[in-house]
Amino acid sequence: MADILSRLQTDTTFLKNIIDDVKKGEIKIPQFQRKFVWKEQQALDLLDSIANNYPIGSLLLWRTQVKLATERNIGDFRLPETDDLTPTDYVLDGQQRITVIYSCLGAPDTETGFAVVFDLQKNVFQPKPDQHNALSFPLRWLYETTKLLDFRTGLKTYPDHETYQTRLDALIAAFTNYKLPVVTLKDLSIEEVCPIFERINSSGTKLSTYDLMVAATWSQTFDLNDETGKIATALEPKGFGTIDPNTLLKCLAAVKFASIKKDDILALRNVADEMDALVDDTSSALLKAVDLLSTEFRIHSWDFLPYEALLIVITYAFSKAHGLSTDQLKRIRIWFWRAAFAERYRVGGENFVTNDLKVVLNFVTEGLGDSADLGVPPSREQVANTIFRINNSRARAFVLSLAVRRPRNITNGASIDTAEALSIFNKKQFHHVFPRAHLRRIEAPEEHNSIINICMLTASENNSISDDDPKEYVPECVAKLGDSADAVFQSNLLPPPSDFDYTIRTYADFLASRSAIVSEYIARLCEGDIH
Repeated sequence: MADILSRLQTDTTFLKNIIDDVKKGEIKIPQFQRKFVWKEQQALDLLDSIANNYPIGSLLLWRTQVKLATERNIGDFRLPETDDLTPTDYVLDGQQRITVIYSCLGAPDTETGFAVVFDLQKNVFQPKPDQHNALSFPLRWLYETTKLLDFRTGLKTYPDHETYQTRLDALIAAFTNYKLPVVTLKDLSIEEVCPIFERINSSGTKLSTYDLMVAATWSQTFDLNDETGKIATALEPKGFGTIDPNTLLKCLAAVKFASIKKDDILALRNVADEMDALVDDTSSALLKAVDLLSTEFRIHSWDFLPYEALLIVITYAFSKAHGLSTDQLKRIRIWFWRAAFAERYRVGGENFVTNDLKVVLNFVTEGLGDSADLGVPPSREQVANTIFRINNSRARAFVLSLAVRRPRNITNGASIDTAEALSIFNKKQFHHVFPRAHLRRIEAPEEHNSIINICMLTASENNSISDDDPKEYVPECVAKLGDSADAVFQSNLLPPPSDFDYTIRTYADFLASRSAIVSEYIARLCEGDIH
């Protein structure tokens, strides 16, 4: 900390100096900054604060000769190029304010973009009108002496010219004398800048590792944003087009360094000359991983992946082993279901996942290690106590385990298109066997939203059952299904009607019976015997 403080410079500077540095290209917006998002009123409020000499916060700049990918524009205005020897001040905090200041005070009057006038009659700032108003002073003339003096002289033709001139003079004095606090971090590394940005940034925007790497690996021939965009496009048909870019970055680091630790992810910038080949290798392994997830585990959407780590580990495995034998495929099933149901990656973070890359690879490819070390299937009680929520990893695993069985509608026996049902989370594709409204009516004390109370059912059939009592709708379903009733119910891991009388059994009875069925099925999945 003391070393960083010695490289921190604080100062105050006139707005004109900030504008001049922007024009010269010495202040730039790094690509990891968000786009200009302020609303019109926020910009007007900022100008009003300056006019009243109110503090508007400080700017945080990072001065370095490290060349990062930068936004070529500030707002709507294109910035000049600078040579590689010139130190650059990258804006870490204050982008929105600098954009407003430059757009309203520094941009050429002929340029498009957000422009503001000061209405001398109403004594307020307003967006520049389409029609010229002789009593509205364009702020872009503030530092253009000839235009400013001509405008001031022209005010003499108005009866209240002294009032207007006084207001204009006060406005000019306020803006030309206003000083903005500037904190400059000099010659810090990317690793040192990241936590400072995250803590000081008043906008609340988090600087992610991916954002840093976009800037740090950029060159005239390589743009990480473009490459990850291509990968996401390739994954779109598999339902993984919305994959988090940070996950893609972890996959790159896993393939290159067998690690997803932050230091190793940042080290990718040191192999810039290898990035094209690395992206190709990772993309190939990632596509194979997604194919496996969709065909073997019925995962047709990023939303249903129990853990990000599962995709990263499988991608790493495919980068080392380009194909899987029958035995290896069985072992990957063992690891997947144990990891998902035992919540293996709920804690542990990057160090745990990094260690697992080689552990899982050795287990899958060579059969090394004990499967029990990969996770223990949940007990019947743990299964029954799992709440059906899409952000619950064990609930996601349960939904996938149902999909593996190729379930059928309990209402008519029709096969359910699990690819459609699991392409996007839609509650209407899942049915509470004992509807919650019914359970509330009878004041059942047990958990109403347990995964044990969930089966798959197409939306149209779900609507037909609605909130009916199982004692009423199940017998109707059984009658329609005839001899296939048991098989249809069992496809959804439901107690078969021949063994479980839904007309007389209670909700507590149902939970107990189905918990036994589900927990036994999960145990078999975790042995790799079901696919």
